[in-house]
Amino acid sequence: MVEVFDVAVPSLTGKEKRKAYVYLPVGYGEGETRYPVMYMFDGHNLFFDEDATFGKSWGLADYLDEEKIPIIIAAAECNHNGNARLSEYSPFDFTFKGEKIKGRGKKYMDWLVKDFKPYIDENYKTLSAREHTAIGGSSMGGLMTVYALLKYGKYFSRGAALSPSLWLNGGDSVKKLLTESRLRKNTYIYMDYGSREFANHFSQQAAFGGAVSALIEKGAIATARVVDGGTHSEASWQRQIPYFMDALFGFNIRT
Repeated sequence: MVEVFDVAVPSLTGKEKRKAYVYLPVGYGEGETRYPVMYMFDGHNLFFDEDATFGKSWGLADYLDEEKIPIIIAAAECNHNGNARLSEYSPFDFTFKGEKIKGRGKKYMDWLVKDFKPYIDENYKTLSAREHTAIGGSSMGGLMTVYALLKYGKYFSRGAALSPSLWLNGGDSVKKLLTESRLRKNTYIYMDYGSREFANHFSQQAAFGGAVSALIEKGAIATARVVDGGTHSEASWQRQIPYFMDALFGFNIRT
């Protein structure tokens, strides 16, 4: 079951509303069972094709229902105004196709941990502690996942970064983030990149390998994959759901 309601991010868009999606697992509400939570980016792309930007979602609820995965997913949709998504999902200022983008990722994450997460913990049967709390996303959401684990590790012990956008500012900003940040103990991270994506962005091979190595050196319990034939698309990310669920929580991969 997926509940949908409106939220606002006052520090970014004032009273403007956007949708939030909360997936509740099979059997939720029966008894006093509490569940781990995974916060995700681009909530509109996760569950329903009719809400997805390009008409294809991850089909996440269908998979979790079928496999009876005991987890709550909480995800707000992105800001769809112009390049506002790039701004909200970036910790750094950067230039994109000649336009200067102001990185407002810190403001978004502050809202997520100070407003959205407390709301979810208050209104749903969650296991709210760090060890039961994950974060995840793709593309810019994948970048934000890496940022969240490094800068908001007080709240998140696990993260899935699918096709993370490590290219900002030629990769220098991500390298600096990885060099200067501390990673908390017992941090699990899943990272992947599609082989067909590498074919289009050769520099990402080194950036991806370097980021994974840096995280391992900092003590991350890391799972890294190059997805054979993987592309930068919801359909490709959908196929990786079993792998990151297994890597982060030990939920069995479908056989």
